[in-house]
Amino acid sequence: MTDLIPELRAPSAPAGTGRVKSGMAVSRIDGRAKVTGEAQYAAEYFAPDLAYGVVVSGTVAKGRITSIDTAEALAVAGVLSVMTHENRPKMRSFDLAWKDMTAPAGSPFRPLFSDEIFYSGQPVALVLAETFESARYAATLVRVHYDVDAHETNLLESLDQAYEPRKMKAGFVPPSSIGDGKKAFEAAEVRVDSQYYNGVEHHNPMEMFASTVIRAENGHLTIYDKTQSSQNSRWYVSHGFGLSSDEVTVRNPYVGGAFGSGLRPQYQLPLAVMGALQLERSVRVVLTRQQMFSFGHRPETWHRIRLGAAPDGTLKAIWHEAIQETSRLEDYVEVIVNWSGQLYACSDIKLGYQVVANDRFTPLDMRAPGAAHGVHAMEVAMDELAYELKMDPLALRLKNYTDVSPIEDKPFSSKELRECYRQGAERFGWEKRPLEPRSMQDGDELVGWGMATGIWDAMVMVARVSAVLHSNGRLVVSSAATDIGTGTYTVMSMIAAEAMGLPMELVTFQLGDSTLPMAPIEGGSSHVTTVGSGVFGACEKLKKSVLKMATKMTDSPLAKARLRDVEFGDGAIFLKTDPSRRVELTQVLANAGVDQVEEKYFMTPQMLKQRKYARAVHSAVFCEVRVNEKLGMVRVTRVVSAIAAGRIISAKTAASQISGAVVWGISQALHEETHTDHKYGRFMNHNFAEYHVAANADIHDIDVIFVEEDDRIVSKQLGAKGVGEIGIVGVAAAVSNAIFHATGTRLRTTPMTPAKLLLGDRELPVQPPV
Repeated sequence: MTDLIPELRAPSAPAGTGRVKSGMAVSRIDGRAKVTGEAQYAAEYFAPDLAYGVVVSGTVAKGRITSIDTAEALAVAGVLSVMTHENRPKMRSFDLAWKDMTAPAGSPFRPLFSDEIFYSGQPVALVLAETFESARYAATLVRVHYDVDAHETNLLESLDQAYEPRKMKAGFVPPSSIGDGKKAFEAAEVRVDSQYYNGVEHHNPMEMFASTVIRAENGHLTIYDKTQSSQNSRWYVSHGFGLSSDEVTVRNPYVGGAFGSGLRPQYQLPLAVMGALQLERSVRVVLTRQQMFSFGHRPETWHRIRLGAAPDGTLKAIWHEAIQETSRLEDYVEVIVNWSGQLYACSDIKLGYQVVANDRFTPLDMRAPGAAHGVHAMEVAMDELAYELKMDPLALRLKNYTDVSPIEDKPFSSKELRECYRQGAERFGWEKRPLEPRSMQDGDELVGWGMATGIWDAMVMVARVSAVLHSNGRLVVSSAATDIGTGTYTVMSMIAAEAMGLPMELVTFQLGDSTLPMAPIEGGSSHVTTVGSGVFGACEKLKKSVLKMATKMTDSPLAKARLRDVEFGDGAIFLKTDPSRRVELTQVLANAGVDQVEEKYFMTPQMLKQRKYARAVHSAVFCEVRVNEKLGMVRVTRVVSAIAAGRIISAKTAASQISGAVVWGISQALHEETHTDHKYGRFMNHNFAEYHVAANADIHDIDVIFVEEDDRIVSKQLGAKGVGEIGIVGVAAAVSNAIFHATGTRLRTTPMTPAKLLLGDRELPVQPPV
């Protein structure tokens, strides 16, 4: 890719940003475009022939559509069509055609495919009109009649139907066990046996899901989609509708938050494509805030954890079982219990994981999927064990510290968790913490201090990157990566600028277009280690090419110089031993008579070396809460989060990632849950008025520490790991443990609401399944 794609409006750093180095606190280069409205999102692209689609949502949880009356809707002025399963365009029928790149095993949901209803809120029709207002009004006039079947949406009442997932998605590692966890638990002198529960959470990014399909005269579809991968959306559309990849281009230059909800294409995308194919014109479909609750969510999860220890705190047994919901269509799986086999030294570990099929939409990855729930349960159980032992919770964790992942019997590629504990505890003032609950009070509030460990995978994938140096000195680097607000534009530009020795304002990083070089789906905190390493590799190849050209110049001051002999800086190449012997990059290209030099790099993990190690990021979270027992109100007043995530490339965006994740962790702990009316199988609080998220008044001091770490196993080029997920892991557990320290009341379910503090925790099954 040699030229900028104008429609992407790829941002560059403002003049004066200057030369950068890894670890600097650089402001987002896309920040100005976002706050001024220059940045365009999926629902903001226009075409002269644009029609508007509004989704009609179903109202039953299971059954079949017997009839759809569209006469009133079609009579509304401006309405072009009411599309249903009876009159939609042709779409492929076999499952494989509708599997996106992250699909779990099973049969993917296809909107308007048939008369069958799989869940409440399922799209049953799409009204297409000349104006959005006409489409919205007409959608209220569509009458749908059903033959209703009995449904099941209650996980806790269907635990006896749990089964081991029969089908696994790519990348999922089934839990394994070592030793004899059951026997070791039964023989342990000190034991904890508790159940834990996490309610349903829904993604609520600021930007709602939208797709604008712009149809050219030749039939080519340019789709602006809210997605975490333009190439995944293109794959999905082209395969599902039998189109060639040349007939579809997907773009997502700006994404207003996703947190996992954009990993899979959501149903507005195929509906918008259907509308464009049927009308042979451009179509936009935007979901409402209520419809944002009608697709995947963080699944409801039940746990049972049994820990056994010696009187000195040495862990003798870890036994963690979990059951979570999935849909009837697909076996969605998460890594929930595996973390309990990686956190602490123990020779007898028993892990078990099952799912229950309910009549819901397939759950979906949400920030730190599996770990946000699994580590919460494990870390609350560890706090319970600490109190059984009358031992400081941090001391218990240090007692069982390990540099080897027990379940894998592999050393960690790097692990500075001990330093996280030390620096976090020191910053927080943990040494002043009394052991006994209810021992600190300030006015009418009880004060509690809690802590927890966090862990997440250190992922690296495969990517391709192009780097083009232009004759005017500008560097354009390209990959079909995605920036969901995490700072991808900024970090990739920093890596390229540092590698080539250029000021930031001369570097542009292109992303968000399916025609760009291949990039993985943005998820799992893998973009920096994967795409970033690819950027570094492409720039290294580019440096070699430019240096070779420089050495061939007549009377070159760099004659016979090798790459290790020179440095790139300030737009020039110069000898390290004599900086006066230098050549400007623009001069090199001018002398060679070329407008640009391009190099491409294929980034692949060093698999043979990596397989010898366990690879993870770690954290230590310390939390202070203040509790008004009369009202059941909890305030999280201080959080210190100490992170070990390899080399930090962009200090400002990395700290922002952790702070935002801590906010979400507090929200998960105290506020967020989507409630189901099981009589109707329907989420009831599907709006911002009733789905409670943390607001500014709920958030106080958040202190982020990055401990020094450099991991060349995970990332040979950069030494980095990811930070997007780790910030939320352990936060809810630290809040729960702090509440116990403040009140002496143990809450084992999330969210921990005032009602639970006043009336008791949620009732869990008395006889859990074996």
